[in-house]
Amino acid sequence: MSWLNRVRNSLPFGSKRETSDHLWTKCPNCSQMIFSKEYEENLYVCPRCDYHGRIGADARLNQLLDAGYDLLAQPVVKEDPLKFRDSKRYTDRLKQARAKSAHNDAFSVGAGTIEGRKAVVGVQDFMFMAGSMGMAVGEAFCQGAERALRDRSAYIVVTAAGGARMQEGILSLMQMPKATVMTRRLREAGLPYIVVLSDPTTGGVTASYAMLGDVQIAEPGALIGFAGQRVIQETIREQLPDGFQRAEYLHKHGMVDRVVHRKDLRSELATILDYLQPAHAA
Repeated sequence: MSWLNRVRNSLPFGSKRETSDHLWTKCPNCSQMIFSKEYEENLYVCPRCDYHGRIGADARLNQLLDAGYDLLAQPVVKEDPLKFRDSKRYTDRLKQARAKSAHNDAFSVGAGTIEGRKAVVGVQDFMFMAGSMGMAVGEAFCQGAERALRDRSAYIVVTAAGGARMQEGILSLMQMPKATVMTRRLREAGLPYIVVLSDPTTGGVTASYAMLGDVQIAEPGALIGFAGQRVIQETIREQLPDGFQRAEYLHKHGMVDRVVHRKDLRSELATILDYLQPAHAA
């Protein structure tokens, strides 16, 4: 079937104005216009340049977990504990983010199986306030770890964040040691903790649970780092190498174990689970 027929057949009854905005997606890397349905079927990867686009929590959970997984209820935490306001009130920013998301905050957890292997998967959604780590994210991360401990299963976390949530101040930074303690508990229990680094993973998330995995996997081209390149360059007063802070560079220098294409990620995780918890293998 030609692309023209696919477009024509997918059009719902309605005006062109109502549908044109959602029919095509522009690749952020090569600027290629992609038929949105084709882009979704290709796991939000550009078929021309292989750029791995950012995806939401539900799409990621559906890609990785077998059908029928349990979606954990998101924790209830105190909102706006500092009564923070910049150009907008923090409560207004939360309302704006929630209006565009199916979830109350940036971290969602599903419990189920990956090709029959038991696993709990936590996903950070960059589209919710840049995936920033606040109290809700920290608590959701810990709930996912608790579920993995209870189920005696692996805990897999897909990171995507701009860092700590500035509107929560020191309370957001406290999530770093809190999450670190949970990764230690998983290790003491002999349960695998696997991290999938997606684009971008930066700031306090990188400085805590994103770099503590038993196995570190990254998606191709993902930006991974703590401080920005410009800040580092101005601090050390040296020109940084090409590809600095990208997944392939970190893999070459030993900070990442594998760089795995999104279409292979599910089977790769299943293979790793066979090695790390063979008693739970299908």
